[in-house]
Amino acid sequence: MSDFDSVITLLKKYDQEHIIKFWNKLDEKQKAFLLEDIHELNIPEVVEMFKKTLENMNANQQKLDNRMNPISAELYGAVNRSPKELLIKYEQMGLEQISQGKVGVLLMAGGQGTRLGVNYPKGMYDIGLPSHKSLFRIQGERIRCLIRLANKNFGSCKGLPWFIMTSEHTMEPTRKYFKENNYFGLDEKKIVFFEQYMLPAFTFDGKIIMESISKISKSPDGNGGIYKALRDRNVLDEIKRLGVQYLHAHSVDNILVKVADPIFIGYCITKNAECGAKVVEKAYPSEPLGVICEVDGKFQVVEYSEITENTAEKRNPDGRLTFSAGNICNHFFTTDFLNNVAYKYNSKLKLHVAKKKIPYVKDDGTICKPEEPNGIKMEKFIFDVFEFCNRLAVWEVEREEEFSALKNADVPNGKDNPKTARLDVFSLHRKFVEKSGGQFKTENIECEISPLLSYAGEDLKHLVDGKIFDSVLELKSAEEISNNKTSNVN
Repeated sequence: MSDFDSVITLLKKYDQEHIIKFWNKLDEKQKAFLLEDIHELNIPEVVEMFKKTLENMNANQQKLDNRMNPISAELYGAVNRSPKELLIKYEQMGLEQISQGKVGVLLMAGGQGTRLGVNYPKGMYDIGLPSHKSLFRIQGERIRCLIRLANKNFGSCKGLPWFIMTSEHTMEPTRKYFKENNYFGLDEKKIVFFEQYMLPAFTFDGKIIMESISKISKSPDGNGGIYKALRDRNVLDEIKRLGVQYLHAHSVDNILVKVADPIFIGYCITKNAECGAKVVEKAYPSEPLGVICEVDGKFQVVEYSEITENTAEKRNPDGRLTFSAGNICNHFFTTDFLNNVAYKYNSKLKLHVAKKKIPYVKDDGTICKPEEPNGIKMEKFIFDVFEFCNRLAVWEVEREEEFSALKNADVPNGKDNPKTARLDVFSLHRKFVEKSGGQFKTENIECEISPLLSYAGEDLKHLVDGKIFDSVLELKSAEEISNNKTSNVN
């Protein structure tokens, strides 16, 4: 049986033969491309996933109120409710693990900057800070700063490996950008790029949608696709080879993210956690943030739409919301837990559905752009592994210090956009300067502190103490100042 005959048999078995409806109109290159598309998809697996998704959609209509409990106090810590001595203990523990090369960073960077109005990876975006540094550069420089701090505190540092998940569309531009920028001064050998997988779009009745007569319509499988990608792209093997035991996972679009935060790492290790989650306290009951809690005794993120208003508004005796742990896609994993998820539980992860307007091929071979949703895209979420975790530690942080999402283009009175991200950086960095003895003539002065100079406001006193700033303040590291002088001379 020829390769093409076996494909026909496969497609007929799963009622997907429409995929090759226009076979005779394709040239040889298009035929080869479509066959490759079909083979890469694993038709039996994705059709089964679609069926499972439909079952979940029908099963998930009920509210979860009566099955929910908040995270126990023993496993719920908070920055603003912890004594300074304890925070220092956590931080030193985290830095020690970093110095020993036991910590790695998992960055989810598959998103394009489409909603920001650009056609390149979101990590390359410049939000308009005085330095004009991109998200990638800021995060890379935070890693460099941690390596320096670990070295300073413990005499040496074996490095902090960076594992970066891209998508089909962002892999090459991301690789190129890192190379052009000399990997932001990091060791190239300890930066690993890997690509998440794609899933096909389906019509509501289970037919795979064709983007063109020779191409299947696909989209990334969500940040929860990281487990399959870690396994099948052999990244887990590389993590083991490098001796990494703990990983900090986060998305690229949080401008304030404390990459590989040693306090968070130390806290999770102290709690003997397999898995950890940073959260922010919900600002108000109906804020559209999922909350981390227990459902039927298992850890889970519950969306606002899954509970009633009464439960969302429920409060503790101290006045705080009972279900207040707002999820911000910022997690800790042990390497052992990641291996368990990848090899034992990946096939059990929930599939989430988004109904979309998906361009498709009509019976005459022309492309139609629908005005109403005509199909579904499936994706997995990174936090859906919580239910397989025996011990999850939650760490509440201050929103204004650690969470400012970049999702949208600038519009008047908009949120989660370059302007709000920029203002959040300025506000936080002014606090760092004021805490070190500096002052500002007015409260709206722009202030940016290089991640190469300070990770979280430390080591600034000699630069700002007793000084009053009345114009844009950009604090740079000695290395950056030296490089600027060299550039000016040249």
